[in-house]
Amino acid sequence: MPRMRGARPDGPPGSPLRRLLRARELVTVALVAVAAGGLWLFLELAEAIRHDEVRSLDRAVLLALRDPADPSEPLGPRWVEEMGRDLTALGGTAVLTLVSLAAALFLWMARRPRSMLLLAVAIAGGQVLSLLLKHGYARPRPDLVPHGSYVYTASFPSGHSMMSAVVYLTLGALLARVLPRRRMKLLVMACALGATALTGASRVYLGVHWPTDVIAGWAVGGSWAVACWLAADLLDRRRARGTAPEGSGPGSEQA
Repeated sequence: MPRMRGARPDGPPGSPLRRLLRARELVTVALVAVAAGGLWLFLELAEAIRHDEVRSLDRAVLLALRDPADPSEPLGPRWVEEMGRDLTALGGTAVLTLVSLAAALFLWMARRPRSMLLLAVAIAGGQVLSLLLKHGYARPRPDLVPHGSYVYTASFPSGHSMMSAVVYLTLGALLARVLPRRRMKLLVMACALGATALTGASRVYLGVHWPTDVIAGWAVGGSWAVACWLAADLLDRRRARGTAPEGSGPGSEQA
């Protein structure tokens, strides 16, 4: 019997394949909303900083993390300050480079070239974007307290916060795609979000960034990572003609 005009080869209404495709569409819409929301937040913060509307808030938060009797000393014992330096290294160039190279090698050995390419594009593009934004806005670093870490670039947005979001969220998404259970996927993404959050918080604690620098870095870094996932997912859908296997997500890779 000839197929009716306009019929889709997706199975009858309510079939598992149709439910899967609807779920994928909902996830895609949600990710687009997240990326757009992050970009909107970054632009709002950039505008507020340009008009000097957040200075009092930035100063209040930064000083709240310091000893009132001696603002040169962060709150807490010495081991807390040392732990802050350890956590800030999670977003440093050396650590992120080593983590990225190890992940790329694993993906190459696992014969997942598209995932490896996604990782490379996300990280390289994010780094270039971070440098361009820092150069364009050229916001001075905080000068209220001594810096607890060496800095050599402009303050807005926080490069550590932005690149930790790019690297850890992209790696978390790549790993979550191959895990069989939802609880495991959620755990991996929670760890990626946790590493990103701790990195940014440590930058404020050490006095090397204003809080709004960190929030802006999270926003634009997360938006960039999501945009890369969506671009990869679009390419995969065109290649596979919408026949993705169950459990795949944005940037999924066919076996």
